Amino acid sequence: MNTIWILTKREFRSFFDSLIAYILLVLFLGISGFFTWLFGSDVFLVGQASLRAFFMIAYWTLFFFIPALTMRLLAEEIRTGTIELLLTRPISDRQIVLGKFLSTFLLILVALLFTVPYVITIASIGNLDLGAVICGYAGLLLMSGAYISIGLWASSITRNQIVAYLAALFVGLFFHLLFDMLASSFTGLAGQLFSGLSMRTHFDSISRGVLDSGDLVYFFSLIVLGIFLSEVSLSKRTLTS
Repeated sequence: MNTIWILTKREFRSFFDSLIAYILLVLFLGISGFFTWLFGSDVFLVGQASLRAFFMIAYWTLFFFIPALTMRLLAEEIRTGTIELLLTRPISDRQIVLGKFLSTFLLILVALLFTVPYVITIASIGNLDLGAVICGYAGLLLMSGAYISIGLWASSITRNQIVAYLAALFVGLFFHLLFDMLASSFTGLAGQLFSGLSMRTHFDSISRGVLDSGDLVYFFSLIVLGIFLSEVSLSKRTLTS
């Protein structure tokens, strides 16, 4: 566990060393703040003390931002050859993957913590449902974890960061949008299957304030699967190096 934490801190610091963290925070806060407070279905237009607008824009913003964070995690180390040096140390493939996963998850957590003033402001001007807000943030964190694991896997199969970004987006697009579209196009068992695979279905359920065990199983299954596939990819690289 100590090894994983050391790797996590190393990767977390590297985000700030390369300015990636600063760019993410500025863009995320700028886009989410603009659409939450000023444009479209913003708080003032809706006329309700709700963060629903923020959760919806963050749902899409994080979908595009997370692959940009994960694309370099393993692909860059593979390209430069530093992954071979890392694998020669007494560190397991799982520890490497978990360290990189947790570092990215922590950065997303920091980005979301910067939006706490939204909660304080809206709570001061209306009767805000704090339970729904907490569940909304939980939904964003669970969704982020799922896309981080997918991005890690995409980064583990190539040395090209752009390819890793596009691969993570392509796979994520099925869960984020296409399965939801297919669910509305089919009825019966097929419709239920696609609905169950849709990220939107489970995210909406949690963001409404309902923490269902089925939703938690869905998100944790994606997280575990992505981490497992990333570990397998690294293991194959170890055997062939």
